[in-house]
Amino acid sequence: MSAIAWPMIAIDAQGIAYVEGTRIKVIEIALDRIAHHWDVDEIRRQHPQLSLVQIHAALAYYYDNQSDCDRLIQARDQTAEALRRELENSQVQRKLR
Repeated sequence: MSAIAWPMIAIDAQGIAYVEGTRIKVIEIALDRIAHHWDVDEIRRQHPQLSLVQIHAALAYYYDNQSDCDRLIQARDQTAEALRRELENSQVQRKLR
C-alpha cells in the first residue's frame, strides 16, 4: 500500500485500510461503488455514520491503491469460496442430504 499519509484513512498492523475512527474497511466502500454501482449519496445512505468527505477519502484511497486493494478483495473472495466448498463437503452437510 502507499506510504502516503491519507487523511481520514487508518492502516492497521495487517495493512488493511479503514475509514479512521470506524470499523469500515476501504474495500467495503469500494465494493459498494464497484459491485452495487452506488454513487456517493447512496453509499452515504447505506453508511449513515460516514460523512461524504470520509466516503470520498475512502474512494480516493482505493483508486490510488487499486491494484493492492483489488488483490485484497480477490484474496477475501478466494477465502470465502474455499470456506463455502469446505462447508458444502462437510460431514454434517453430507448427513443432511
